[in-house]
Amino acid sequence: MSVEKLTVREALRNGIREEMERDESVFLMGQDEELGGTFEVTTGLYEEYGRDRIRDTPISETAQIGAGVGSAATGLRPVVNVSFADFLAICYEPLMNQAAKMRYMFGGEVAVPLTIRAVEGAGLNAAAQHSSTVHSMVVNLPGVKAVAPGTPAGSKGLMKSAIRADDPVVVFENKTIYERTGDVPEDVDVPLGEGRVVHPGADVTVVATQRLLGESIRIAERRDDVAIEVIDPQTLSPLDTETILDSVEKTGRLVVADESPLAAGFQAEVVSRVIETGFGSLDAPPQRVGIPDTPIPFSPPLEDEVVPDQGDVEAAIERTLA
Repeated sequence: MSVEKLTVREALRNGIREEMERDESVFLMGQDEELGGTFEVTTGLYEEYGRDRIRDTPISETAQIGAGVGSAATGLRPVVNVSFADFLAICYEPLMNQAAKMRYMFGGEVAVPLTIRAVEGAGLNAAAQHSSTVHSMVVNLPGVKAVAPGTPAGSKGLMKSAIRADDPVVVFENKTIYERTGDVPEDVDVPLGEGRVVHPGADVTVVATQRLLGESIRIAERRDDVAIEVIDPQTLSPLDTETILDSVEKTGRLVVADESPLAAGFQAEVVSRVIETGFGSLDAPPQRVGIPDTPIPFSPPLEDEVVPDQGDVEAAIERTLA
């Protein structure tokens, strides 16, 4: 089995390209897709597939998702780039009330194989309206799946699985990790709903996503005084609770590191599931790492203050050990 060294950006592009090659019903739609789209993830695909398979759209996220729902319901497999995830708020109606509910409302007779690409995360001084991490909002929608890759292999595998799925899937891409590199097997397979242990340990479990996954792995590799088990959930909804519970049963401690806001965030969902089912395994209160209750500031020093980093993850680990 051949293995490539790819960036997250290249891995996402390769996953999309392979699915377009495999299935003629797959097409791309979004702002500036003919030029490579947001952050140049789809660069070169227009030259390969032309306007029949790569469609530029007006700057209207509602129209993009609405057209995506319609084309998916009638037999195509659209991959819609809404650019910045902040603007999912504009198209929440077609996402929540149409894409998410059509299969249920029509007795399973209608599939909506819609993939939505949404770029999220802070760290580039892009100000409040282009820096949010909003995947917790989508995790709250029955009928929609959500993935948040943190590695190149996960990025390619999850993109391919999202495109092949017969339900709507939102692929949340963290804008600060596009240049993160890693080994990607040629036939990488990442099923939706399966997490994985990326660093084994016996003293504390750290469930980490996207950028904070890399930070957590670096801590685990550096620390020789504590054995940190790092879990990449990969799919946020449906969540692989079993893998997390098995780890907490072994370590007795839990830290959840995710860049979404703490209030009613993904971190709270993970903690709740562990407490409901595995409370007896805990030797210390679970700890959450995330964004405080504030929009992302434009000022670089203020942004650095509110965005969680490696130091915040390590401090949370120390709190569980104390």
